Amino acid sequence: MASAGIPPAEDDELTLPRASINKMIKEILPHQQKKTINAEHVLQALEKLGFGDYVGEAESVLRDCKAVAAKRRRQSTRLENLGIPEEELLRQQQELFAKAREEQAIAEQQQWQQLQAGVAQMASMQQDDSEQEDYS
Repeated sequence: MASAGIPPAEDDELTLPRASINKMIKEILPHQQKKTINAEHVLQALEKLGFGDYVGEAESVLRDCKAVAAKRRRQSTRLENLGIPEEELLRQQQELFAKAREEQAIAEQQQWQQLQAGVAQMASMQQDDSEQEDYS
């Protein structure tokens, strides 16, 4: 969007709203009652609307988009890029889980011991109170 006084960027001038494109394609290609409009539909619509000069550029952009999408798919497999076999990754994961379980067990044991110590201290205090009452 261009604000007042600032000319729109060149890319902004070249884009069309998706709804407009859909409407044009459906008007030009009414016999194809498809919900999804693909690149071939757009190229056919350009030809039938008299914009055949733009088909080459549109096909070039389509190829670029497909190349970028393919590159993203290849890069999205981070596990493959690590160079570590899946078995080794699984072994490391299991080690980490075992270590976490051990740390959790130690923490629970310490908490239990603190609770027991607190109960013992309270019992001792109650016993001391009852002995003091016996002497009074």
